[in-house]
Amino acid sequence: MNFLNSPQEKFRKDTRMNKIEVENLNLYYGEFQALKDVNLKIKEKEITAFIGPSGCGKSTLLKSLNRMNDLVRDCKITGKIRLDGEDIYDKKMDVNELRKRVGMVFQKPNPFPMSIYDNIAYGPRTHGIKSKVQLDEIVETSLRQAAIWNEVKDRLKKSALGMSGGQQQRLCIARALSVQPEVLLMDEPTSALDPISTSKIEDLTEKLKKEYTIVMVTHNMQQAARISDKTVFFLMGEIIEEGDTEKMFSMPRDPRTEDYISGKFG
Repeated sequence: MNFLNSPQEKFRKDTRMNKIEVENLNLYYGEFQALKDVNLKIKEKEITAFIGPSGCGKSTLLKSLNRMNDLVRDCKITGKIRLDGEDIYDKKMDVNELRKRVGMVFQKPNPFPMSIYDNIAYGPRTHGIKSKVQLDEIVETSLRQAAIWNEVKDRLKKSALGMSGGQQQRLCIARALSVQPEVLLMDEPTSALDPISTSKIEDLTEKLKKEYTIVMVTHNMQQAARISDKTVFFLMGEIIEEGDTEKMFSMPRDPRTEDYISGKFG
């Protein structure tokens, strides 16, 4: 669990800028309302955890932050989501540029059926980088950031599909980092992994927050308590409670939050 070590640390966290602001957001799948009047501010270079039972809206909101829900038929959104003050649903917003700035790591590792090297180089190539020297540097830097370089540096030309599940997920994190995003969205990134791989991903995530804003959906209460700075509890499409993780887990304000955290439902 994260503890504030000093008044200076608390001041530093309190003065961080809001990276993402969600204002009066409502989202519908056809007639079904999946998100109801969501208001939320996500600070830069922190880990924000979304928790709540299945179907409560947490993954729906996560996918709205880089407009992945654009791909869902009959999805309608009202309200605003701002990234650095700019409405991402404005008609002028370039969705490809948005997804470069706001990367995504999914629940199950999904490496491309190509070499480890080409998995990482794929994004930079689509954004116009052709130089082998540049690509080599990006591949190494991204794999180092994802704490997997030493495990794969001698087999970069081999298929990514031959890696273990935990390695594949770190590869997918490296792939997301290769285009230098500002925000990293993680949708239950460890739910399909063993405890050792889960621990590696958690350690990695804590290191990455020094450079990136991270938003993570998790069903694992212990994981949220261990690594997140802020936690947001969702129930039936609404935010019930949000705030400092340590405070929420020790003194939740809403009895529904306490019931969920203590395992009475979910």
